[in-house]
Amino acid sequence: MIRILANDGVHADAITLLEEAEYQVDTERVPQDKLASVLNRYDALIVRSATKVRQQEIDAAPNLKIIVRGGVGLDNIDVAYAESKGIKVINTPRSSSQAVAELVFAHMFSLARQLHLSNREMPTRGATEFKKLKDHYSDLGFQLRGRTLGVLGFGRIGQEVARIGLGLGMNVVPVDLVQRELKLEVELYKLQDAALSVTMRTVSMEEMLPQADFITIHIPFTGGKSILGKEQFERMKKGVVLINTSRGGAINEPELLEALDSGRVMAAGLDVFVDEPMPRADLLNHPRISVTPHIGASTVEAQGKIGLEIADILLEFFGTPG
Repeated sequence: MIRILANDGVHADAITLLEEAEYQVDTERVPQDKLASVLNRYDALIVRSATKVRQQEIDAAPNLKIIVRGGVGLDNIDVAYAESKGIKVINTPRSSSQAVAELVFAHMFSLARQLHLSNREMPTRGATEFKKLKDHYSDLGFQLRGRTLGVLGFGRIGQEVARIGLGLGMNVVPVDLVQRELKLEVELYKLQDAALSVTMRTVSMEEMLPQADFITIHIPFTGGKSILGKEQFERMKKGVVLINTSRGGAINEPELLEALDSGRVMAAGLDVFVDEPMPRADLLNHPRISVTPHIGASTVEAQGKIGLEIADILLEFFGTPG
C-alpha cells in the first residue's frame, strides 16, 4: 500500500480519489520538530508552505519517493538535496493563479481607498468622528483605471494579474527574465464566448520601474538578495504602491519601511513576510501597509483545484493497484 502524509492538509476531494485507489492518506499534522521521526513510514509527502523539508527530514525518509508542494513556490523544500537522493519534487502551479491574482487586486483596492485603515478606525472612532474620517479618506482615495501596473514576473500568476489589470483599464507593463511578445486572452464575462486578444511585450525591470504606479511581484525568491530594495526604490516613480504575494524577502523589509516613512513608496500590500509565522510588528502595524497572513491560494476554488492536481500527480506517479 502507498502511504502518504499530507502534513499541511489536502482537500477532501484529493483524499477521496487517493483512497479510492487504495492509498493510505494521513492528514494529522506532525510538528516540524517531530517530522523526521515519522517520515520513514511514508512513500509520499504533501506539504504547503508551513512544513519545511530540509536535509534532516530527507535523510530520515529512506522510503520517500516524491514530495508534492500544494502551491507555486518550492523554497520550503531542499529540492537539490531531495533530487540527489532520488526523490522527485513537484509543485502545483496551475491551480492557484486566479486566487493569487485576485488577492493582488484586493490589496490594491484596499490601499487605493484606505480600506485597511478605515476598518481599524471606524469601530473605535466612527461613532464620534464619522465626518472627520469621511473627509480624511476622501482626500486620500484614488482610482486604478488609467494607472500603470508593473508586473514583475510574467508566468501564470503574472499573466492572470495582467488580464485583470487590462480589464480594469490599467496600462500593464510586464517584466520577464526573457523579453518576448505573447498574446493574452482577456475574457469578457458578460458577453458569451467573447474574449479580447491583447499582444503584450515584456520589458526590462529598468524600463518598468520609473513608469509604474503599482508594482506586483511574481518571481520566486530563494533566500538570496531581495528583488526590490533601496536601489530599486530610488529608480521608481515617487508614490508607487508595492504588492508582494510571492515570497517573504522578495522586498527588503527594513528598506521598505524607510521608503514608506520617507514617502518614496506610498503604500504596500503584503501577504508574505520574512519571519513567518511571526512577522515583525512594525510591518503589521504600519498605517500604509495592507496585510494578509499568506492566503494567496486560500480560496475554496483554488484549494479544490490544488487537491485534484495533487491527486493526479500521485496517481500518475505511483499508478493504481492491479
